[in-house]
Amino acid sequence: MTPIEDLETPAVLIDLDVLEANIARQAARAKEAGVKLRPHAKTHKIPGVARMQLSAGAAGIALAKTGEAEIFANAGFNDIFLAYPIVGAGKARRLLALSDRVRLSVGADSIEGARTLSEVFAPAGRRLSLMLKIDCGGSRVGVLPEHALDVARQIARLPGIELVGVFTHAGQAYHAGTPQSIAAIGRHEGDAVASAAGRLRGAGLEIREVSVGSTPTAPHAMRVPGVTECRPGNYVYHDASQVSLGTCALEDCAMTVVATVVSVPAPDRAVLDAGSKTLSSDPLRPRPGGHGFLLGKKSRVSRLSEEHGVVDVVAGDSFQVGERVRVVPNHACVVSNLHDRVFAIRGGRVEGAWPVAARGRVT
Repeated sequence: MTPIEDLETPAVLIDLDVLEANIARQAARAKEAGVKLRPHAKTHKIPGVARMQLSAGAAGIALAKTGEAEIFANAGFNDIFLAYPIVGAGKARRLLALSDRVRLSVGADSIEGARTLSEVFAPAGRRLSLMLKIDCGGSRVGVLPEHALDVARQIARLPGIELVGVFTHAGQAYHAGTPQSIAAIGRHEGDAVASAAGRLRGAGLEIREVSVGSTPTAPHAMRVPGVTECRPGNYVYHDASQVSLGTCALEDCAMTVVATVVSVPAPDRAVLDAGSKTLSSDPLRPRPGGHGFLLGKKSRVSRLSEEHGVVDVVAGDSFQVGERVRVVPNHACVVSNLHDRVFAIRGGRVEGAWPVAARGRVT
């Protein structure tokens, strides 16, 4: 096995001991809560990691894009939920082909979007399972709860469409300042989607699935009565934002980026060979605070250009040209999409190189 020190930098490392512990912990939470775990595989985009999640008890996987689903279907996965409003005849035709091979469901939050799917599936004599997205306060996509019944009724009338459930995602938790506020958001997330499901059932619609998401809120939302499924994604790796939010400890971060100090042009500044093309430019959540933690250092990556990561050197730290450092990135999901492969490590040695199979599948 190759020592980490022999890798060319920058390189993305996945600590297998931490990865396995993260997978087991989330599986145990879902089992205790009595809900299905459907990990969002857009975090890692690697079929091998998703197989580890399924082996630990996950019921299926969630993804965002049709292209991701095609990759995972080709890898043998047969239960996929696209937790995203899929719109357009071109994607609908691809979904129709996928539905021959996998148990497939997709998201929608409008009658217009759902109709573009209906117009492909109905003439083919097929039915596509659809989940209605509810906005639980994230103000991104999803129908407002008070409009859910009207939209659901219209979607349920479409030929070629079977409305099977509702789902949501509490993205606002990434701006929460305390663990207490994250817990409150999680409980609201579960309440919002479970209440919407109740209203739809009361109107005669058969709603089987009630699905929540978000790594920070998952432990709280999955415990709300009426929730049947949870779709956290980031938990598999964690990152600096999860540490800052209080979701995990630094030692729970499976992903790090090993980088080399290529310049120390001033006593208060060091420069790494990892810039925005490596670490992503996503800000730290819930409050800005640089672009990555440095393991064993108090200094942080303070700013990025494409190929440079600039470190503001704080008192007590020192850096030397040629020194190698490990960076915990702000957002692990984006880092996955920036790299062709990651290196699985254990005990300081590389056990394998994993292709990021669904990297760049944004259509």
